[in-house]
Amino acid sequence: MDLAMAFHPIDRDTDYLLPPAVQEWLPEAHLARYVVDVVEGLDLSELDEPMPGGAARPITRPRCCRC
Repeated sequence: MDLAMAFHPIDRDTDYLLPPAVQEWLPEAHLARYVVDVVEGLDLSELDEPMPGGAARPITRPRCCRC
């Protein structure tokens, strides 16, 4: 592999690739702000309760996998 292809050029004059806060980047009426408000308003308390019948089963690989 060519080492020149492995590295990305650096522009040291660029301060940020993204703004320090996403709120500064998105307009006030952006759909992402609405989605965040909806998700924050969800009642997720049931997800913290234990599964009926005791502890949850351990995560296992599917039977079709041979790796």
